[in-house]
Formats: sequence, C-alpha cells, structure tokens
Amino acid sequence: MSQAPALRLAWTKFAPKSFQAMIAVNGSFESSTLGKVLIDLVFARVSQINGCAYCLDMHVRDLRVQGEDWQRINSLATWREVSLFNERERAALDWAETLTRLADHHADRDAEYEALKAVFSDQEIVELSLAVAQINAWNRLGVGLRSQVVPKAMP
Repeated sequence: MSQAPALRLAWTKFAPKSFQAMIAVNGSFESSTLGKVLIDLVFARVSQINGCAYCLDMHVRDLRVQGEDWQRINSLATWREVSLFNERERAALDWAETLTRLADHHADRDAEYEALKAVFSDQEIVELSLAVAQINAWNRLGVGLRSQVVPKAMP
C-alpha cells in the first residue's frame, strides 16, 4: 500500500478568518429545509467527482451517522443507474454535477433547472446551489493542499 502524499500547508492556521467564514457558511445549511441527508449526499457526490478523499470520507461518515445504509452510499457514484434515490435527491445530484462540471454543461442547463423547479422551492434551489459551491471550494482546498484522511473506526 502506498503512502498518501503529505499535507502541503496547514491552511486553516495561515488563513483562520477565511476558514471560520467557510465554517459559518456550512453552519447556515443547518436550518435549510433541504435536510442534512440530502446535503451530505450532494457533498459526498461532488467530493467523488473532484477526487477529494478527505471530504468524501467526512461526508460518508456523516451519512452513516444519520442512518444511511451502505447500498445507497455505495451507489452514489451510479445514482442514475439505480432506483435507490427519490426525485428530490436525483434532481439535487444532477444539479450538483452540472454546477461542478461547468465545462461539460456550457451550452444549456435548462433541463436540469426545470427538474429542480419541479421539486424544490426557489429558496431551496439557492441554498442547494450555495451548498454545491461551498463543497467545491472545500474540495479545491482539500485536494490542492492535500488534506489527510486518517484511519478511524466506522460509525
């Protein structure tokens, strides 16, 4: 088994105000009607796409603590091919992928947006979009500065 690359910078120590501001944004999602499970499904899926091991590990653990079963978690990367996710989850995951892979969706995002409008309020669409932007920011820090996954017992 190969060794993970070392942490590049302890960025939270060098930019504590920015770190606290990002923590505060995450805290704002606590009162969202989206629900913690949906947000963590989105956070985990975006982290898979971006290859952020640290964030993926964190959000899968959060999902397990919330009672999510392994089959749904293991099927997250293939959510389109399984019937384990409801209409809201599917619309949210599709929107999360669209906003994460902007270059792949440069022409038209209307179909994804219309799917959202069918199952989310305007406020929820904005909160979901902010959540996707936030996890993409965390992923870029995690990948770029090599946040480390440490072995832990499973919840």
